[in-house]
Amino acid sequence: MIIFFGPAGAGKSVQGQILAARHGWRWLSAGQLLRDTHDGELIHRMQSGELVSVEIINGLMGEALNKAKDINGVILDGYPRQLEQAKWLIESRPHHGQDVKLVIVLEVPRDEILERLRVRGRVDDTPEAIDKRLSIYRGEIYPILDYLNDNNIPIIHMSGVGTVGQVHDEIEKELVSRGIVEGAK
Repeated sequence: MIIFFGPAGAGKSVQGQILAARHGWRWLSAGQLLRDTHDGELIHRMQSGELVSVEIINGLMGEALNKAKDINGVILDGYPRQLEQAKWLIESRPHHGQDVKLVIVLEVPRDEILERLRVRGRVDDTPEAIDKRLSIYRGEIYPILDYLNDNNIPIIHMSGVGTVGQVHDEIEKELVSRGIVEGAK
């Protein structure tokens, strides 16, 4: 299992999806799992802006991981977002059968994030809202990274700046150097 971290606009989803397609892996996004749910009450809660409980997200992720047991690799995007989720992911390994092989933190400067999100064009992507989300992200990510590091999970910080292909090539080189994937023959 590979976990992608990075703020909104860092390119986690794009990179995760490219890796999944390239290697026949499963891309699992907590946000997508929530959007794809058929639970009317849960959809209503999300549309009204309520946060979804850790238990519900862990349950959805657990189901998705169990369905992916026969797949060689899994990429997590947007999960874990809280320390309790990280603990659940590591402690429930006997149930879902996936070891975390690598955590990739995509680093992108604030100005680049502002530009990427401006181009994305969502009304809630104001500079003030983005700064608030960046602050929340940093507050959430560091305890998770500390916990994963304490559990001897390799963590790398990589630049998310460049073309999609350039960033993908750097990620692929890292996976090859760590023996997670084989290099091109």
